[in-house]
Amino acid sequence: MCFLIYATLFGFFLKTGLALQIQCYQCDEMKQHDCSAPEFIVNCTVNVQDMCQKEVLVKENGVHYRKSCASSGACLIASSGYQQFCTGRLHSVCISCCNTPLCNGPRKKTHLVPSTAPPALIHIFILNFHWIYFLLLLLET
Repeated sequence: MCFLIYATLFGFFLKTGLALQIQCYQCDEMKQHDCSAPEFIVNCTVNVQDMCQKEVLVKENGVHYRKSCASSGACLIASSGYQQFCTGRLHSVCISCCNTPLCNGPRKKTHLVPSTAPPALIHIFILNFHWIYFLLLLLET
């Protein structure tokens, strides 16, 4: 019975548009420009690729970029694995992950103060989780 309730609620949330899709810049081959033109914008796979990834390599002939959609697990593992090689000098490799639309695009010119609030995605999950829990309590009584 509980499985049926969970499946129904999951289907409801998917149908009401709570399936999350992010847009990222994507260029699979190393480019010497930063791939931030509109033709490089792609829709990532819904509920699978939930982050944007950016790789920056410093080579003899200049800075090269690779950008893509990524799953949060794969991106965070890759970025932490290459952290020691992110020096900004020749042969440097920097991989970064972000979770807002087109966040792997060009660098912002202004300096922003980092927010202490959790990302909106976490807020949505927490609100939905509490709502589902409340409904389950009502159904069990």
